Amino acid sequence: MQPFQFPQSLAAEAVRGKAIEQRFKIARNEFGPECIYRIHDPANNHTWGFVAVDNLVRGRGLGGLRLAPDVTVDEVYGLAAAMTMKSAAAMLPLGGAKSGLRVEPRYFADKPAEKKALITMFAETLWTIPEYIPGPDMGTNETDMQTIYEVFAQKNGAANHGRGGVGRPPAQGGFPLDEWGITAHGLFAAAIATEKHVPDFRIKDSSVVIQGFGNVGAPIAEKLASLGARIVGASDINAGLYNPAGLDVAELLAVRRSANGLASYTGPVRERFDGEHVDRMLEMPCTILVPAARPHAIHPENAPHIHTRIVLQGANNPADLVSEYFLQHRRGIVSLTDFIVNSGGVIAAFIEAKADVDADFRTLVMAEDGTGRAFIEKVVTRIITENIDEMFSRQTNHRAKDVTWREISHEIARDRLRPSADGQLKVLPELL
Repeated sequence: MQPFQFPQSLAAEAVRGKAIEQRFKIARNEFGPECIYRIHDPANNHTWGFVAVDNLVRGRGLGGLRLAPDVTVDEVYGLAAAMTMKSAAAMLPLGGAKSGLRVEPRYFADKPAEKKALITMFAETLWTIPEYIPGPDMGTNETDMQTIYEVFAQKNGAANHGRGGVGRPPAQGGFPLDEWGITAHGLFAAAIATEKHVPDFRIKDSSVVIQGFGNVGAPIAEKLASLGARIVGASDINAGLYNPAGLDVAELLAVRRSANGLASYTGPVRERFDGEHVDRMLEMPCTILVPAARPHAIHPENAPHIHTRIVLQGANNPADLVSEYFLQHRRGIVSLTDFIVNSGGVIAAFIEAKADVDADFRTLVMAEDGTGRAFIEKVVTRIITENIDEMFSRQTNHRAKDVTWREISHEIARDRLRPSADGQLKVLPELL
């Protein structure tokens, strides 16, 4: 791997209004984008990444910081728009935003000081974008969020600024979203709620394939297995494993953080795919399919080969609308929309940000178990369960009989982006 070449500095170039479409070929929708920032090094004008602020109707935009060598403005903007929908559907007083840097996160695996230097440099730039609250995403973690928080505190002249990062270490006042598997907890709540609405679906004795055995895929495997599901497939960037009799979840959890990841798994498998062919995992037969990796994993080319009953969309934007229509109306597959079922992380992130500036709210959050986890899990379960119930209710009564789950989800979110008759936006009482 080539040595990392640090930028001399980073700056944010704001592009607003119609200029966004002219500059980035991104068409505005009814809700955004508000602004897109190109992150560049002024010394040579090299583009290092992007920040997209999609919509601020419900509040400042919260969204993760992604590290990936091939991240594009389209990817960042698409994820920001998904965050708008996610926060609105979850009834949070937040808008949608996202950021991405074009770097290879694996380079920093054994170089924490270099990563901190880069995150510090980027945080100084993010401070100039007050409408954006950064959180963790692919390639970033709670340590990176603490770095951002500390830079913001220095810029602010005091801590408890509420600007981010969120998802910080608990010893520093944050909530460890990945350690607690909060996003996976939301998927788990969605699966349980779906049992009420799909007569032939039960988690117990179901078979599960997880594409992307990471901070979402690993804990959802544990949670589903705890209710009697059989994990038959799992993949990461190194390998894909499939065994209809079931994989050893304990060993998967043990090897996933090793240098070779799931390629180090020693248990019996029927099919083993190398890193270039791990997407084949999506086509393995199962009851529950969990795409929990990059966007657009399900597309028209592989949709006809997907054999499952339920799709729990752990990743953001894992499928296009055409593929979702095909899965639902040609294959009878219930594909539960990403921004409905994987919203646990953003719910917890909002709770952390509010608790940072509201001492009474922090006392409420910490009251039950002293950590905040019980409060967060209850709120996540309530929001996602209510939204799953709402989705099935709307689907049953919808005027369009071929409406997709994603279209229903967007209707729910759009309704919550508009004030009610009394001029108020719907917010869950526990979050006020």
